[in-house]
Amino acid sequence: MINLLFASSYTELGGGETALLTLVENLDPAQFCPHLLVPREGQLSARWRAHGWPVHVFPWRGATVYFVPFVWARLPISRQMEQLLRDQQIHAVHSDYHTLPMLLPAAERVGIPTLWTCMGWWFHPKPWQRAFFRRCAAIFAHSEAIKSGFLGSPSFMPVDEIEVMYPGVDIQRFHPTVNGIRLRFEVNLAPNAPVVALVARFQNVKGHEVFQEMAKQVALQVPHVRFLVAGENTQTRTDDTYKQRILHNARTEPLLRNRMIYLGFRPDVEHVIGAADVVVCSSHFEGYGVVNIEAMACGKPVVSTNHGGPAETVVNGETGYLVAPGDAAALASRVIVLLNDPDLRQRIGAAGRARVEALFSGQANAVQFTRRLQAVLAGRS
Repeated sequence: MINLLFASSYTELGGGETALLTLVENLDPAQFCPHLLVPREGQLSARWRAHGWPVHVFPWRGATVYFVPFVWARLPISRQMEQLLRDQQIHAVHSDYHTLPMLLPAAERVGIPTLWTCMGWWFHPKPWQRAFFRRCAAIFAHSEAIKSGFLGSPSFMPVDEIEVMYPGVDIQRFHPTVNGIRLRFEVNLAPNAPVVALVARFQNVKGHEVFQEMAKQVALQVPHVRFLVAGENTQTRTDDTYKQRILHNARTEPLLRNRMIYLGFRPDVEHVIGAADVVVCSSHFEGYGVVNIEAMACGKPVVSTNHGGPAETVVNGETGYLVAPGDAAALASRVIVLLNDPDLRQRIGAAGRARVEALFSGQANAVQFTRRLQAVLAGRS
């Protein structure tokens, strides 16, 4: 049995954490025992424990993009991590960015490999950090856009040393047969009301204000439309201020007041998608955009901005539509076309489902991860 430790400085269930869970859920349980290390309890640790997997909680503050490697390697938390690796007989670790400066040196002192997944294009290493990242036994990026952003131009390390590994989704959970009728009943929506959904945490990059502007334009053309918005997690005080402004706009704008419903965090996001006729991604940038994949897996047409990962995952005109970031009018135009054409929605939704089955399933993700991990462990032995 191979003991793997997955470390995350994020404790709630955003896109990255959901992708991590999906990956681990698809690993071979006869081969791997997945441990989780987090700085505090939260939705992620609760879901991890529900599977019966070990969870370890050590308080720490995640590193910023300006971290100095030799300083963070000497922090007491790095020594605590080292002791945990020894006590639990961990064979390899996988880290997020903000934990890596502490966990990588801890793993090196124990003599085990570190794998790291880059989830953000903005994590471009500073000159004093470049040698540090080269010490990882394997580096993944969630998309070509993220890989390109991390490496910079010119690239500071060989391009082929970073492997693009698209996060997978659970195609049994996210499926065209998912029924959204109960959720519609819960929020008092008519079974035949046209519904447009957004699933995103409250953060400026997610473009909630663009979604609202789009919604006003759609409402003028399709008066009986309704909008569902799921997502709650805020990471900073700035995010919370942003959230309050968005909610205030929804309450006070006449075109939105009775049409836009904020659901908060939903553990059953598949039912939010199932209740929708069209799913929108209004982000100014997405490193990957897992909600687009979840929507396509559910057979729903996607209308997404095209900056970053969505340009790699959504086929414009085939599995959805892509528009420029910030262009509320373009989003509205595509949404209106889809709402007025059920056959088009069905055709695009079916193509999206087929694309996810072929390229973006949780099982495919786990196979790719396992193959790379086994190669790393074989090289070490």
